[in-house]
Amino acid sequence: MLTVTVEDLEGNADIHVHAGGQGVWQARMLTALGASVTICAVFAGETGLVLRHLIADEGIKVVSVSGEGSSGAYLHDRRGGERKVLAESAGHKLTRHELDELYGLTLQAGMQAGTVILSGAVEEDAVPPDMYRRLTADLGAAGCTVVADLTGERLDAVLAGKPAVIKMADNEIVSSGRAAASETGQIIEAMHTLAREGASAVIVTRAHLPSLVLSKGALSEIHVPEMQAVDTSGAGDSLTAGVAAVLAEHGTLLDGVVLGTAAGAQNVTRHGLGTGEAAVIRQFAGLVKIVPLDGEETAQQMSPDELARKVREP
Repeated sequence: MLTVTVEDLEGNADIHVHAGGQGVWQARMLTALGASVTICAVFAGETGLVLRHLIADEGIKVVSVSGEGSSGAYLHDRRGGERKVLAESAGHKLTRHELDELYGLTLQAGMQAGTVILSGAVEEDAVPPDMYRRLTADLGAAGCTVVADLTGERLDAVLAGKPAVIKMADNEIVSSGRAAASETGQIIEAMHTLAREGASAVIVTRAHLPSLVLSKGALSEIHVPEMQAVDTSGAGDSLTAGVAAVLAEHGTLLDGVVLGTAAGAQNVTRHGLGTGEAAVIRQFAGLVKIVPLDGEETAQQMSPDELARKVREP
């Protein structure tokens, strides 16, 4: 989506025009980390025309479908320090022809890349959930590594396609109904549920708490020094980008989580979403610690209510 943000510069309006949205923020961080990135999307109307040029100008290859309506856009005022929404438009729901063309181009570009991130559209129902299932399954069958950062029906659909990695926030797990609260024990149980539903690995971010990673049945906690945040938006997408960047180079998932955590940590210190400097991120990665969790350590993190419930369970 096209983003227009107004900030204060010594009492004057400082206007910034950028491409935005989950996929763009992830692609931007991937580019900052030195990866070669292709973004597949539908661009429509005046906003789509501007978006296509803005993304390409960032060094990202654009594989585009020309849409019939308009692409999403927002206008935010951040002169007071916090984001104030002045206007937003999510864009149009894609037509059958647009969906078919987008599917084919994404499948082709994905097979060429080998590693694919599936991200959410700005318009909630712009892309049918089943398209995510089919893409995940078809890309996986073609030997691609599929990383998904989705929620709701789109998450359920991707899980049915058996992705390599699911990345979520703890509040998204709660809203999905897989946990009643963002308590450690419940989140861990939900992660195992996601694995049973089809994810080979699960990453869960928890705001100021350490992230959790479940891979090959092993659970780990990710510790990183807390940075002074300017804007926390885009931190999770930066993490996803770091994971994909390492997996694309045939690195391990945990190495990817380390790089992604460092990318997210640097991103919150900046105003630009999905931005960072590779040298700083890689140096900061040295401060990220992976702590394997066994049953005893996991139990120590549970609240008294969680422990009592576990004791009562057969």
